[in-house]
Amino acid sequence: MKYAALVIGLLFITSSCSSVINVLAKKKDAVSSDSMSKPIDYTIWDNLLNKHVKDNGKVDYKGFIKDADQFNTFIALVEDNHPNNKYWSKDEQIAYWINVYNAYTVKLIMDNYPVESIKKVKGGVPFINSVWDIDFITIEGITYSLGNIEHGILRKNYDEPRIHFAVNCASTSCPNLLNEAFVAEKLDAQLDKTAEVFLYDNTKNVIGSEKLELSKIFTWYKSDFTKHGSLKDYIQQYVKEDISSKKISYLKYDWNLNDVE
Repeated sequence: MKYAALVIGLLFITSSCSSVINVLAKKKDAVSSDSMSKPIDYTIWDNLLNKHVKDNGKVDYKGFIKDADQFNTFIALVEDNHPNNKYWSKDEQIAYWINVYNAYTVKLIMDNYPVESIKKVKGGVPFINSVWDIDFITIEGITYSLGNIEHGILRKNYDEPRIHFAVNCASTSCPNLLNEAFVAEKLDAQLDKTAEVFLYDNTKNVIGSEKLELSKIFTWYKSDFTKHGSLKDYIQQYVKEDISSKKISYLKYDWNLNDVE
């Protein structure tokens, strides 16, 4: 009986691993999708962001819920149009995936509202999977999680550290959700804006006279920011103060929902 149980267990593990590998392979191939779609219009998403994201970055999730019909119209547009290398430029692809990440993060909160924190949303295997591992995004038949989009697409395919200031995790310490859609024609300016706003937000980073208290984003993803120099070199591009001699420490991360009060 013990031998039989061991065999069954090994078969289950082998089967599970095989399934995981197949899923990961599918997601990897999905980046160069055979889709024939062309870049989409973000007017609906832009209007919703302008209406429901406050100047201080707080998000009116109740307002998004009231406008669910418009929101779902945008989601349907996303789901029918997967970026490809034939019709989409690099900036069009980056803008699309940032908007998708942010829209589906809002959707996750809408679907589970009220919730104290995005980390309270459960999915997958307890103690193993997090909210960022939930496969709930389907674009032209290909399924993604938020983690797939951030790490498997944005970080993997584009050498663009500023995406960390653009994607929003629905939490107080996250970079603010921009109250406009990202678009290719002004992507560079938008990414610079998100970097500067994030660094000068004293609730997320503190540029003091003698020390530099930074968001933990800068330690979690340090390798992304230091490919072409030191972390201070990277940050110095977006702040006026000379930070070369400042000592770096990291602030506690607040995962409470970035909901309006």
